[in-house]
Amino acid sequence: MVTATTMPYPDQRVTVGVDTHGDIHVAAVLDERGRLLSTTSFPTTAAAHRRLERWAMAFGRPVFGVEGTGAYGAGLARHLLAQGHSVVEVDRPHRRTRRRRGKSDAIDAEAAARAVLAGTATGTPKQRSGPVEAIRALRVARRSAIKARSQAAHQLHCLVTTAPDEIRDRLRQLSLPALVETCARSRPGAARTAADATRFALRMVARRYQALRAEVEQLDAELEPLVRSCGAPLLAVHGVGVEVAGQLLVTAGDNPERLRSESSFAHLCGVAPLPASSGKTQRHRLNRGGDRQANAALYHVVLTRLRWNSRTIAYVDRRTQEGRNKPEIIRCLKRYVAREVFVALQKCRA
Repeated sequence: MVTATTMPYPDQRVTVGVDTHGDIHVAAVLDERGRLLSTTSFPTTAAAHRRLERWAMAFGRPVFGVEGTGAYGAGLARHLLAQGHSVVEVDRPHRRTRRRRGKSDAIDAEAAARAVLAGTATGTPKQRSGPVEAIRALRVARRSAIKARSQAAHQLHCLVTTAPDEIRDRLRQLSLPALVETCARSRPGAARTAADATRFALRMVARRYQALRAEVEQLDAELEPLVRSCGAPLLAVHGVGVEVAGQLLVTAGDNPERLRSESSFAHLCGVAPLPASSGKTQRHRLNRGGDRQANAALYHVVLTRLRWNSRTIAYVDRRTQEGRNKPEIIRCLKRYVAREVFVALQKCRA
C-alpha cells in the first residue's frame, strides 16, 4: 500500500504517523504543510522496523507519532528511541473523527501524524529497556498468579459448601491455610461417587493453590531487590512499601523525566481534581481517569498514614471540623501523596 502526492525533500522536517497492529504497522508521512506524501505498511519485525526508519528518513528529518507504544507499538518505539529519533505517543482517533472520516489503517496512521503536527499529541512514551521494565514484567506475572490464587481459594470454599454432609461437617470450620493443607494431603479414591469426586476436586484445587502461593513467593523474591535497587528514594516515603513502590515505578517508567511536573503525575494517577464549575457554582469533581493501579497504590499509602501518621490524623480532624466528609479528605490526601511521590521519583532517576 503506497501513495504519494508530492516529491520528498531530504532536508525538510516531516511527521510520520504509525498505526500499529500485531502483524503489520501502517505508516503515513506528512510534510511541514500537512500534505500527505506517502502511506506504506511494514511487517512487525526488527528488520522491518529498520526499513520503516529508512523509508521515513528518505522524506526528510522525521518526527514519529506512534499509537500503542505500550502494546503493539512497543518494539517500534524502542527501536526508534534507541536510534535517537523523536517519538510521540498518540492516542487512538476520537470516535467523532472516525464517524466523519471512516476507519482504515491508512486513515488512522494519517490521523496520528496530524495529531503530532498540530501539537494535540505531546506524550512521551515510556522507555522499555531498563530495570523498571523488568519490574513491570514480573508484576504482570505476579498479579495474574494472585488472581488465580484467590479464585482457587474461592473454589475451595464453594466445593466445601456444596459437599456431602460427611465432608462438609469435617472441613467447614477450618481456616483457609488449614483447609488447603488438609485437602492437599488427602488421598481420595477413584471418582465413582459424588463424595469421592468432591474429595478428588478438593485435593486438585488445594494443590493448585499451593503451587500458586509458591509462584507468588518466588516472584516476590525476584521483585524485592529490583525495587530496592532503583526505588530507594521512593521507599523512604512514609507508607510506601515494596508493592506500592513497584507499581509507582512502573507507572512512571524508566524515564520519569517525561513527567514534566507533579501536576502531570497527579493527572496520570487520576488524583488531580477536575474543574466542574458553571455559573455561580464553583466546584471540582473526582478524576476517574488515569492509571487506576497507581491510584490504588496512592490510596494504600493514605490508608497507612490515616492509622500511623500523626500529621495525617491531625489533618483529617481539621478538615472534618470544616465539614468535609471522609471520601473528600482521602481525595485531598492522595493529591498530597502524589506530590511527595513525584519528588521521590525524580530522585530515583538521578
